Parts: sequence; structure tokens; C-alpha cells
Amino acid sequence: MSDIKPKTSWFLRFFISRYASFEFIVGTFLTVTLVLLVLFASILFPDGATKVNLAARLTEPFQSSEFFLGTDPLGRDILARIVHGGKISLLVGLLSALGAVVVGTVVGLYAGYYRGWLDTFVMRFADIQLALPFILLAITIIAIVGPGTDRIIILMIVSQWVQYARLVRGAVLSLREREFVQAARSYGLSNTKIIFSHILPNAMGPLIILLTLNVANNILLESSLTFLGLGADPQTPSWGGMLSEGRNYVQTAWWVTVFPGIAIMLTVLGLNLLGDWLRDELDPLGHTR
Repeated sequence: MSDIKPKTSWFLRFFISRYASFEFIVGTFLTVTLVLLVLFASILFPDGATKVNLAARLTEPFQSSEFFLGTDPLGRDILARIVHGGKISLLVGLLSALGAVVVGTVVGLYAGYYRGWLDTFVMRFADIQLALPFILLAITIIAIVGPGTDRIIILMIVSQWVQYARLVRGAVLSLREREFVQAARSYGLSNTKIIFSHILPNAMGPLIILLTLNVANNILLESSLTFLGLGADPQTPSWGGMLSEGRNYVQTAWWVTVFPGIAIMLTVLGLNLLGDWLRDELDPLGHTR
């Protein structure tokens, strides 16, 4: 037992000195709390946050143990709808960011490695796409094909892959002439093997940071589109939908819009803090502390 205590104390001191930062602690706490609430939403609120109780409509928050954060104009529990609404936001944020990083990384790797006409075509196409306002593009396309969560995810992937492509392409241009890549070529490794086994691992740091920040940004975009009526089904609880439903009750029932807005703010804050911490950890020369 005497040998275990010093080792444990050393580990705790190392962990605290290495990871005890404001960004890591607060960001992890907010993000993990949200993820746990979303994962156990069906257990915490088995009715799916869709139960209507007109007798309890617009109940003020903190006045009832049954409706801790109050109710909306249809008597639905605000807290339950916030927890269940987090599923839509996290689903859209994660899937759209992951899809964009996969497409953009593959395109950026090949464009930066082979250069030539492929690089020129991809970069000029990326310049054109970056010049298009996302909200205007989203309104136009969704007005044609119709609203829906799956359409928002696809739209975000199509509009955001260029960010990852440009980032990866810039990293590849500097890495393709490094000694370890030239050594891999001298051993007769294929270009695909070099790209994915030697170049990609060395470009992962900026990708992870951008991915984390884009998840937060996509949550905001999804809420904005749903607020405009271009997102999730109105019957499905979502943060943007709750803001849209409660905008006519801001002066008489402030809690209908304030609490979903706070949920969006805390989620985005947690992810942005984690992204800032990751930047400090993966890019020590450019850290902000």
C-alpha cells in the first residue's frame, strides 16, 4: 500500500498540471453534461416531450416540481423539450461536421499531393463556393427540395468541405517534400499509402481543432434554419423550433425562449472552449494562455 500512494499522488499532480485549465474543465463539463442528458433523454422524459397539458399552459418556471422550467403555450414541459431537442442539434452538428471533414480531407490530400490541374480546379471551385452566403444558399435549396434534418446535414456537408480541403491541401504542400515522405517514396510505397499513412497523420492536429469548432457552428446554423422554418419537423422538439414558437410570447412568457437560448449558448460555449484547449495542446507555438 505504501508504494501505491506516491504513484497515485504523482499521477494526480501530473493530470492537474497538464489538464487543469479553464477551457478544459468548463468545456468538458458542459459538453459531457449535454451528451449525458441527450443519451438518457428517453429515460428522464419517457413521453418524448410531446405530451400536451392545456391546463398547465404557460406555467412559470421554478413554481412546480413537475415543470421545473415551466411550460410552453401548449402546456408541454420546457425542460423535457430542451433535453430531447438536444438530439437534433447534436445529430446535425456531428454528422455534418464528420461528413465535411471526410470529403474535404480526401479532396485536399489528393489536390495537395498531385497538384497540377486537379489542385487548380479544386481550389478555384472552393473559392467560388466560399463566396456564396450559406444562409442564402440554404434558403434557396431548401425552398426547392423542402425542409428536413437530412437535407440540412447534406447541405452543410456540401457547403463546408471546402474549409477542410483548403486546410489539408496547405498542410500537404509543406509535408510532401519532407524527408520522411521522400524516404517512403524511395522504399517504393504507393502514393495512396504515402498519403494516408505518412502525410495524413501529420495533418490531423488542425483538422481536429476545426472539426470541434465546426460542430458548435453547425449547431447554431441548424437552430437558425429551424427558427426560419427550414429545419426539423415542427412536431419534433428542437432548440430552433422552440425559439420560433416562443417569439410571440417574449413579453408575457419569457422562459419559453430564454431557456432554449441558454441551452444553445452553453453548448456552443463548451465546444468552443474545448476547441481552444485543443488548439493550445496540438499547437503549443500558437497557444493563447
